[in-house]
Amino acid sequence: MSAAAAQSSALPLDAEGILAAAARSMFHLFSSMSQGMFLVDRSGRIVWVNEGYRRFLPALGFSSIDQFLGHQVEDVIPNTLMQRVLETGEPVLIDLLTNKAGTFVVSRIPLREEREGGALGEVIGAIGIVLFDHPETTLQPLISKFALLQRDLDDARRELATQRNNPIWQQSADGQRRSKYTFTSFIGSSTAAVEVKRHARRAAQSSSPVLLLGETGTGKELLAHAIHAASARARNAFVSVNIAAVPDTLLEAEFFGVAPGAYTGADRKAREGKFKLADGGTLFLDEIGDMPMPLQAKLLRALQEGEIEPLGSNKLVPFDARVIAATSRDLPTLVREGRFREDLFYRLNVLPVRVPPLRERRADIPALVEALGEDMALRSGEAPPELMPDALALLAAQHWRGNIRELRNVLEQVTMRSDSQRIDAAQLERILREAGQEKIAAPDPLQSLPVTAEDKTLLLRPLAEQVAELERKAIAAAMGATGGNKLAASRLLKISRATLYERLENPD
Repeated sequence: MSAAAAQSSALPLDAEGILAAAARSMFHLFSSMSQGMFLVDRSGRIVWVNEGYRRFLPALGFSSIDQFLGHQVEDVIPNTLMQRVLETGEPVLIDLLTNKAGTFVVSRIPLREEREGGALGEVIGAIGIVLFDHPETTLQPLISKFALLQRDLDDARRELATQRNNPIWQQSADGQRRSKYTFTSFIGSSTAAVEVKRHARRAAQSSSPVLLLGETGTGKELLAHAIHAASARARNAFVSVNIAAVPDTLLEAEFFGVAPGAYTGADRKAREGKFKLADGGTLFLDEIGDMPMPLQAKLLRALQEGEIEPLGSNKLVPFDARVIAATSRDLPTLVREGRFREDLFYRLNVLPVRVPPLRERRADIPALVEALGEDMALRSGEAPPELMPDALALLAAQHWRGNIRELRNVLEQVTMRSDSQRIDAAQLERILREAGQEKIAAPDPLQSLPVTAEDKTLLLRPLAEQVAELERKAIAAAMGATGGNKLAASRLLKISRATLYERLENPD
């Protein structure tokens, strides 16, 4: 063999060696630079975890890597899409994953066997990589841009609805009733708000009944709309019935419809009930706890059999509607007292979602005030009131028995009763008292950072240094008090949002 031929035959071997070395190097690079990494086999069983992933294990319910290994990935990592990657062979290069361990930016890459000639074969496993474990900090510019675009989109939707002078959940162009809200309409980034949206999103992927539990004014109906909008039934009708608002004598006809001439004075034409109107879509039963006992038995039968019998008819009519029920009442207590059927409760309580009261998500109040103010301004054509930081602190301290509905009422009264566009705590307290609110809680002062003995020895540092440190502490306290809401924090500190962004990016 000539020297040229020998060199030619050696090149593929060199290329294969380089390729193998590159693969090993990239694997070790990702393992060392990422926040965590693990491997699953073709069945989705976890077979390897690097040391970086160890710190997430306690939040997932494991004390060691050995305990974690061998489990199916979907059983131990909630909301993972790893099984989809294994089934499709398609990577998910960038995704946000939220579970009990936190919120992460992750990548999921399929692993394929190598066939002769370098061709890739079938999927034999997948690799999961945690790129960032604090996306709210690492990807803040991108998240802020997305939030701004989403807010603009919501504004456009509200403006379009106002211009049409017709709620978009009523009759649309094709005669269907549509959902009015999406999950972006549920304002808030507090832990409680994020958790309820996570549960609701999971419920949207199922066809089982959903039971929304929470006090009045917490946003249960909004979440019902959002669940429908995110479900496979989103293109079909969303029909709602407020049981507490319909007289008991009319509820059966409202639910199941009326046959022609069913009773004296009845229309000669058949009248469809809400179950039939929601066929193929979603039926929202608000205030289900107020349903009279006789109708509960008929509702249970309809849910079990998937068919209804219109009033005055002896024919059964099939239907296919996903039921979402909501109540502000304590259903287990009603069951124990014999005022709500136990079998119907179990039928509805398949996917319960507890909607937290406003007092459990006080950090969301600044964002809610801004969103409610914009909506009020859109409807009235007047500029929304600007609440000063001390006024926002006063709002955050209140009990809010009526939750978001009460907060909106207060903001409307502030708009109507105040002569000034800028509202401080004194003005707000006066308006609250004029509105009949007797018990007004005092605002909680910001938690001050304690000065240690070591701090006292540093008081003779240059003034600029001390001012810079004090500024950093003030910004940290404001961000903590507002739950990370930068707009509210800038108002609290009485600086522009641009200045706050600059200080956060360049703390020194």
